[in-house]
Amino acid sequence: MKVLAAVSGLMVLSTLSLYRLKVAGTLPEYPKFSSEAHRGGRGLMPENTIEAMLFTLKNHQVTTLEMDTHITMDGEVVVTHDNYLSRAFTLLPNGTEIPKEDAKKYVVYKMNYDNIKSFILGSKPYAAFPDQQQVKSYIPRLGDLIDSVQHYIKTNHKKQCFYDIEIKSTEKGDDLLHPKPEKFADLVLGVIKKKGILNYTIIQSFDKRALQYIHRKYPEVRLNYLANNDKPYETHMADLGFKPFILGSSYKGFDPEIINKAHADGVRVLTATVNSKEEIEKLKTLGIDGVMTDYPDLF
Repeated sequence: MKVLAAVSGLMVLSTLSLYRLKVAGTLPEYPKFSSEAHRGGRGLMPENTIEAMLFTLKNHQVTTLEMDTHITMDGEVVVTHDNYLSRAFTLLPNGTEIPKEDAKKYVVYKMNYDNIKSFILGSKPYAAFPDQQQVKSYIPRLGDLIDSVQHYIKTNHKKQCFYDIEIKSTEKGDDLLHPKPEKFADLVLGVIKKKGILNYTIIQSFDKRALQYIHRKYPEVRLNYLANNDKPYETHMADLGFKPFILGSSYKGFDPEIINKAHADGVRVLTATVNSKEEIEKLKTLGIDGVMTDYPDLF
């Protein structure tokens, strides 16, 4: 019985190993340097909108579209950064400002998508990004955004881009601002698989729980652990419990030594948010594997 159990165990391991090899063999080559449009390139177009993604692909040398996701009350995966509809760049459906006292009233997780879609993006000047074009838009569903990008790539014979998609979850927000990370991840990956872009997708998060769950359930998915610069490289790896495809480090307080340590470990390094061409070139000379910027025209 012990021999049979041992053989059975080896078969399971062998099958899993073959599966991982098969998956790895099907993955397209990741860019040598990932030029990422942060939130689609919010320095030039309204953030996390379909218009931003298409404008960036049309006009700039970007390999990767970066975006954020949340879940609505009716279970839709939407592309937006904040837990609530930000009054900094969002207008009410009637075109008026969100009052200051309602700044955190419109929580994405507590609204149905049809309601969210009726709010207006892109028409209100965004003081933080004075060069941003005013283009009337809305918060899109992830699936609709992917459809629009893929249609543009196909009809214009463009090179396939990569998607860097963030799961915006925290322990404090569980069941208040978003579902628990397992459900959140399942919903996001359900859309990605349905749209057929899994091989061109990186899932990123500051929430190690989400990445640990995906690593267990979806081992074929390439992951980016967004780590703040508050701990050494080794501590971040120990906290996560496995080596991710990418370690995302904040550019604020960026330590160049992290590149050498990660590369020795077989891990890529990406940093955000870098909004100077001079700084981007400096990071390239250090051997960085990718940069996020609000201004895709810097690439």
